[in-house]
Amino acid sequence: MDWILDKKRPICPQICERLCVMIATGESGAGERLMSVREVAVTAGVTPNTVQKSFEQLEQKGVIYSKRGSGWFVSEDTDIARGVASELINSKTAAYLNDMQSLGLSREEILNIIKEYQHE
Repeated sequence: MDWILDKKRPICPQICERLCVMIATGESGAGERLMSVREVAVTAGVTPNTVQKSFEQLEQKGVIYSKRGSGWFVSEDTDIARGVASELINSKTAAYLNDMQSLGLSREEILNIIKEYQHE
């Protein structure tokens, strides 16, 4: 699992997004135990407090839950994580398209670039 975090953005939302993507793609399934706060902190290169805050935010949204003494687990309802991942995909796609259009490219040119990139 890659934990490449953008230092220009707040870390907590990035951790939340990464975990939601892991759940949405099935990398972490419903009821599955997640890495510990400390393990995520070491892997992502952040403080345990930051990870704990992210886990608590995801728990409030119903994406994950904790079992005292056992760790953190993926909620049975993974639709919430899928929704967060979908919003992230839409946001990044819109930003990419806006960037390309600001460079003067038409939608057709952007699609051609994407098609060419896929064949590489």
